[in-house]
Amino acid sequence: MRETTKYDIAIIGGGIIGLSAARILLNKRPKLQIAILEKEKRIAMHQSGRNSGVIHSGVYYEPKSEKARLCVKGSKELYRFCERKGIPFKKIGKVIVALKEPEQMGLEQLFERGKENGVEGIRLIDGKELRQIEPYAAGLSAVYCPETGIVDFIRVCESFLEEFKSQGGEIFFHWEAKKIHCNKNNIAIMSEGRKIQSKYLLICAGVYSDRLAQLCGGRETPKVIPFRGDYLLLKKSARPLVRGLIYPVPDPRFPFLGVHFTPRMDGEVWLGPNAVLAFGRESYSFCQWNFKDAMETLSYPGFLRLAGKYWRTGMMELYRDLFKSAYTKELKRYLPDIKNGDCEYGASGIRAQTLNEDGSLVEDFLFEQIGDRILCVRNAPSPAATSSLAIGEVILEKLVRLIEN
Repeated sequence: MRETTKYDIAIIGGGIIGLSAARILLNKRPKLQIAILEKEKRIAMHQSGRNSGVIHSGVYYEPKSEKARLCVKGSKELYRFCERKGIPFKKIGKVIVALKEPEQMGLEQLFERGKENGVEGIRLIDGKELRQIEPYAAGLSAVYCPETGIVDFIRVCESFLEEFKSQGGEIFFHWEAKKIHCNKNNIAIMSEGRKIQSKYLLICAGVYSDRLAQLCGGRETPKVIPFRGDYLLLKKSARPLVRGLIYPVPDPRFPFLGVHFTPRMDGEVWLGPNAVLAFGRESYSFCQWNFKDAMETLSYPGFLRLAGKYWRTGMMELYRDLFKSAYTKELKRYLPDIKNGDCEYGASGIRAQTLNEDGSLVEDFLFEQIGDRILCVRNAPSPAATSSLAIGEVILEKLVRLIEN
């Protein structure tokens, strides 16, 4: 490390958003000196490397929202990027399935939303055509999104980092920001006896974004509430039951998309995830607890209001988390031929869901400017990975405005 160097921009977080932003900043402003500070031993160890690997098409999101705009734009950019860099991907398509008559209204609303958002090739199909696409799937009708695909997002992150480093960018691992001091001309980021100085700071810290914002004098709310999603794996003998992505019609009250069927680039098929409260921001199993994180969540008025409203749903998610047979029973609604013995326990991840004090969910991507020289990405859950290149462009615009003012 160049101890005496004062960087132009320091970026906290080596996930897909921080890496995308770092890459485009040096592409557009090659004279900038930029450092990424990552607390782990390598990049993409949390949300960026523990997601389902889906390149979303943009069908779910409120029209005119940043999620809708950046997902549709970002997915096209991501496909082009992968082609240019030789990163394998597959456009395997997705069906969003209505099992019962009441769900068909929600399905039609999704279809109209997808058209308004500019999702290419989206179609409303009947049960017969659904079975032509997914022979083993149940359902009365479905929305078909042929442009939905899969990719290994760790490969994407590695390519972002390679490009960033090739242009002179630096990354420091095992660098957990403990203190951040700001004065008129300088930002100092401290980590256990080490210090980096920078003119500007970008925080892309995922599940820790709220805490780091507060270290810099940002708003105390909204807060990040961690939800764990556990996946089952479909055994190799049962993989032919699934051709592409199979999703349920989502409950509009929740940010989660429900249990679904996700083929992976390595040939595996992931089933899930569920969505249960995690008792730690890095608690990837039920047995992992972090007392500080748990107490912060359980004492937050926003969480208490949300839990009071949806506690029955939460208990059902917990029940399915603890009993594989209950999990499989939910999956069988969409794939009747699946058996309990076809499934085994798989990976898990944490979704950083940002929650307002009144218990409402922060639905859209959220950026907070702190003072004149700090920008924090406060909320970037799914489809942030799909949207990463487009989000990087938004961050570039915001930082350039800070620098030029």
